[in-house]
Amino acid sequence: MFDKILIANRGEIALRVLRAAKELGIATVAVHSTADSDAMHVRLADESVCIGPPAARDSYLNVPALLAACEITGADAIHPGYGFLSENARFADILAEHNIAFIGPKAEHIRIMGDKIEAKRTALRLGIPCVPGSEGGVTEDAEALKIAADIGYPVLVKAAAGGGGRGMKVARSAEDLPDALATARSEAKAAFGDDAVYLEKYLEKPRHIEIQVLGDGQGGAVHLGERDCSLQRRHQKVWEESPSPALNDRQRAEIGETVAKAMRELGYVGAGTIEFLYEDGRFYFIEMNTRIQVEHPVTEMITGIDLVNEQIKIAAGSPLSFAQEDVVFTGHAIECRINAEHPATFRPSPGKISYYHPPGGLGVRVDSAVYQGYTIPPHYDSLVGKLIVHGRTRTEALMRLRRALDEFIVDGIDTTIPLFRTLVRNADIQNGQYDIHWLEKFLADGGMD
Repeated sequence: MFDKILIANRGEIALRVLRAAKELGIATVAVHSTADSDAMHVRLADESVCIGPPAARDSYLNVPALLAACEITGADAIHPGYGFLSENARFADILAEHNIAFIGPKAEHIRIMGDKIEAKRTALRLGIPCVPGSEGGVTEDAEALKIAADIGYPVLVKAAAGGGGRGMKVARSAEDLPDALATARSEAKAAFGDDAVYLEKYLEKPRHIEIQVLGDGQGGAVHLGERDCSLQRRHQKVWEESPSPALNDRQRAEIGETVAKAMRELGYVGAGTIEFLYEDGRFYFIEMNTRIQVEHPVTEMITGIDLVNEQIKIAAGSPLSFAQEDVVFTGHAIECRINAEHPATFRPSPGKISYYHPPGGLGVRVDSAVYQGYTIPPHYDSLVGKLIVHGRTRTEALMRLRRALDEFIVDGIDTTIPLFRTLVRNADIQNGQYDIHWLEKFLADGGMD
């Protein structure tokens, strides 16, 4: 086991990793920018090191500063959390060169899954169902028009190195396609430094279903069920739940075993998430995230398995401590991402929290690093915290969520709590009748007016 873990992140995920490490008896090192000197993970860690000014490129993305922090403190492992350097294969390589363990997958798997074209090729090779589309990147408009005619309109133009909806455009006809290609290439080049794009069939009303996996790189891999992440705004998830209201036990077991088998064949190490679009009873692979996810607590609530704890033990060389038949799904869990944003306009709202009262009670969990008097800095993402509830049934979970949201008080800044208070009372949400376009339509129709 590791002697000391450096947590190369901030906010609630840094605190989440710190807690897991402490429960394993491992010393912790918090790194922070000058903007985060009073952060909760900095206060609670065994040691802390300032690694630079507020800008992420000068601090949380500053690899030499992170290596220096490891050398100063004697940390023998780094947990990257999510975001920042968590899916940076070069960072994993550099750590290996310095004999520092990377608590995450192999660099080669990060590279494969970080390139959406190569990820799709790999998924097909491993028997994972994919969305019909081009076999690789599309460079010529004439080639794109031929592929689109074969798979049928509408089609989706996607950046090969993309994420977060950037470099993604829909073409509903041959007339629309050249402009969609040009715009997607331009956005991809600006955002990722790579203008490679590819085509996929555009699904009209899919759900976003993701499967949580754990692999030990020693022949063992399991799935921990699915999360339904269909409530999204601008391709960013805001509400996740498990199990999905759209799946039955047979579908869950079949897609779960498909991806677990693929991860065993790949020799995957650590936590990962295989993401699908789901429509008319069929799954279509879209990408794999080679890291812990923001929404991982949903899975923890219904399985009782500590995913970060497992990440650390696997990275230290331990095999999986349980088999697939040991995974038992109990009840229903829902997570809401509470952001420092106006609930209707989504305008960022950094600033000082003048009063903070998180909800509690049976089946209620709040993953947050804020406290009364804490100032949300303007330099990073706007996540205040995650409210997660668990109930014996989906109905019980919804009622518990409704109660918890009514208890949740964050004064001094705007938050998205009012949005979730509205959603939890909506008939479509209560009935589980929503897809990936539902929330944006609801907002466009004045749902928060």
